[in-house]
Amino acid sequence: MKANLHPADYRPVVFEDLSNGFRFITKSTIKTEENTKWEDGKEYPLVKLHITSTSHPFFTGQEKLVDIEGRVDKFRARQDAAKKASTALTSKAAKTKAKAEKKKAALEADEE
Repeated sequence: MKANLHPADYRPVVFEDLSNGFRFITKSTIKTEENTKWEDGKEYPLVKLHITSTSHPFFTGQEKLVDIEGRVDKFRARQDAAKKASTALTSKAAKTKAKAEKKKAALEADEE
C-alpha cells in the first residue's frame, strides 16, 4: 500500500442543503471560504449544496414537476425567431439580386 496516499487534514465541516435548509456536520477535507455557527456554539466551515438526501426525489419518494411547458414555449419562440430571421435574409438577398440585375441591365442599355 502506498504511504501518504490519503489526506490527513480531516476536520468537521457543516453541509447545508439550499433547497430545504437541512444542515448536517461531518468530517471532510473540502476547502471553503464561508463559516457558520453550529448548534454547539462553535464555528465551522460551511459548504452549500443544491441537493442532498433530504431533497433528492430518489430518497424522498416525491417527484418534482419540471416546467416542460415553459421549455416547449421557449423552443417554439426560438423556432419562430429563426424562421423570421431566415425569411428576412432571403428577402434581403432577393432585393439585392434584383437591384444588381437592374443595374446590370441599365449598364447594358447605356452601352447600346
